[in-house]
Amino acid sequence: MPTYGYKCEKCGLEFEAHQSILAKPLKVCPKESCPNKVWGKGRVKRQIVGGGGLIFKGSGFYSTDYRSESYKQSAKLDHAPAKNPAAETKTPAAETKAPAAAKPAPKADKK
Repeated sequence: MPTYGYKCEKCGLEFEAHQSILAKPLKVCPKESCPNKVWGKGRVKRQIVGGGGLIFKGSGFYSTDYRSESYKQSAKLDHAPAKNPAAETKTPAAETKAPAAAKPAPKADKK
């Protein structure tokens, strides 16, 4: 339900009312909220108010779409595959060296 803002022209009271879109606007200041000792039945005028904000619903948005950079970095660390030290084996030094450069092919004799 939308929230409408009102202001009483007699006592100056500003208040908000939750009303259906189809409901007619209020015309009189509410008796229980009026600051006057004797309720004066002041006329109220609808005001422009900011609204309740934007709410996204549905499957089109992800919870990580608008996260901070620090959160994204820590999430990457949490989802990184865990290293198993027992599975790691040491490779011999000969295997870690770069392979020797290939010899060029012999040139064909021109006759």
